[in-house]
Amino acid sequence: MNREELSAAYAAPGRHYHNLAHIEDCLAALARVEGLSAHEREILSEAIWWHDVVYDSARSDNEELSAQLAERHVRDDLRHEVGRLIRLTKAHEVQADDRLGALLISIDLSILGAAPARYDAYAAAIRQEFIHVSDSDYRVGRAGVLRRFAARPVIFPDARFAATFDRQARDNLARELASLS
Repeated sequence: MNREELSAAYAAPGRHYHNLAHIEDCLAALARVEGLSAHEREILSEAIWWHDVVYDSARSDNEELSAQLAERHVRDDLRHEVGRLIRLTKAHEVQADDRLGALLISIDLSILGAAPARYDAYAAAIRQEFIHVSDSDYRVGRAGVLRRFAARPVIFPDARFAATFDRQARDNLARELASLS
């Protein structure tokens, strides 16, 4: 798969948030990260491009399928690490010494710390991706996801992302949780 085919996958019907704009936002966030080697930047760029290439809101194995697809298409010297990073996006949890994992997860979650109007647009887009779920079931499921993030001592495992986004993310999560009750 080349970038054109990847872009087409992200343009599939039903992708209201997990689309090319999300990938572009993540790549822009990566571009602002300092202190990476060219190799680290390439690994993270590939992980960003591939992390949501398979996305079906009715499935629970999107990350695994995306990782497997990436491992078949990225260069041999990047394959293992890109697949490992993509698999981290299932639970959004990383070990304390996993710098690249912390960066990928923080980049992927940075929307949580967006300005309120942008966060609200994200929340509405997520609802559209789960339009097949009844309102009552969606409220319960979404509230559970948000509570798990809000209960974490650290939402963004990278310290720079945490310093930049944590307070706003917690405000956004609390506001959306209130709207779901």
